[in-house]
Amino acid sequence: MSSKYKIGNSILEILTGDITLQDTDVIVNAANNALVPGGGVDGAIHRAAGPELKDECETLGGCETGEAKITRGYNLAAPYVIHTVGPVYSGRVSDPGDLERSYLNSLSVASSNGLKSISFPSISTGAFGYPVKEAAVIALKSITGYLKNHPDIELVRMVLFSDRDYQVYRSTMERIIIT
Repeated sequence: MSSKYKIGNSILEILTGDITLQDTDVIVNAANNALVPGGGVDGAIHRAAGPELKDECETLGGCETGEAKITRGYNLAAPYVIHTVGPVYSGRVSDPGDLERSYLNSLSVASSNGLKSISFPSISTGAFGYPVKEAAVIALKSITGYLKNHPDIELVRMVLFSDRDYQVYRSTMERIIIT
């Protein structure tokens, strides 16, 4: 399944798939603060990239929640990986801002490195427990707002693991377009 939306001069694509197979300039890793291989998206990216990714991550000194750092992609189709740490969902007032910063800082790192296409997972909605419906609104509003002001990014893909998440993101995007 796939849906495409024109945002300014850019395309936002929402699809189900495997983020490790995306051939964009960069994929985003929903990482942990230590930037060590974990479960879910993070573990899948590290396994697909090979041990060199872990070695490079060890040189970065970790990553704070909301920050983003870039590495090479090694054995991935994407030549680069941006690692960002979303919030562990707690219902705190800071959770939405932390999640928004994860998306915006990842996009900013892509822009500052001259990367034109980027693939995101649904950050924080797996092991970190962020409700998908709430996360989709934050993710899509952050991305569409950034694209309107940064035409240097030509393509953003939201690569979702399940058909259920795809439907949530697609219906959220339809509501964002209408409002």
